[in-house]
Amino acid sequence: MERSSRFISLSGLSGIMAGTYALIGAYIARLCIKNSESYMEFIEGYSTRYVATSWSEYKIFILLGIAVAALSIITGVLLTSRRAKKNNQTIWDKSALRMLINLAIPLAVGGVFCTILLYQGYIGMVAPATLIFYGLSLVNGSKYTLDTIRHLGIVEILIGLIAAVDLGNGLFYWALGFGVMHIIYGTVMWWKYERNRSEA
Repeated sequence: MERSSRFISLSGLSGIMAGTYALIGAYIARLCIKNSESYMEFIEGYSTRYVATSWSEYKIFILLGIAVAALSIITGVLLTSRRAKKNNQTIWDKSALRMLINLAIPLAVGGVFCTILLYQGYIGMVAPATLIFYGLSLVNGSKYTLDTIRHLGIVEILIGLIAAVDLGNGLFYWALGFGVMHIIYGTVMWWKYERNRSEA
C-alpha cells in the first residue's frame, strides 16, 4: 500500500547529472566574476548587502541558474521516464502529482524571495536562500517518494544555514549543495535501487 502511494521511479543518474551541471555552472560563474571589483569588495567585507555595478553582473547568475535548472529538469524527466518504463510504471500518476505540488510550493516561494533579494541588492543571501528553500521543498515532497529525498533536503537546509553565516563564500556552498550533494545522492540512489536492474 505504501509503495503504491509513493513515486519510486526517480533516477539516481539524473541526480548525478544535475550535480555535474551545477558544478559546471558554479565554475563558469566563478570565472565570470573573478575579476569583478565589486564582488571582491563584498567577499573581503563580508557585507550582507552587495550592489552590482551593472545589470550584466546580475544576468550572469540568473542565466546560469536558469540554464542549470533547465538542464537538470529535462535530464531528470527523460531519465525518470526511462526508469518508469523499465519498472512498468507511469511517470504521471497521483503520487507523482502530489510530489510535484509539494515540491513546487516552497520552490515558487523561494524563487520569488530570491528575486526580491536580487532586486534589493542582497545578492550575498541568494545562495543561502536557494539552498534553504530547495531543501524545504525536498523535505515537503519526500512523503510522496523515497526517504532518501528527505535526507538530501535536510542536508541542503543545513548547508544553506551555514552559508548564511559564512557570507562571502556563497558560490562554494552553492556548488557543495547543488553539485556535490546531488552527485552523492544520485550515486546512493543508483546503488540502492538501480544497480541490480542495470546489471541484469
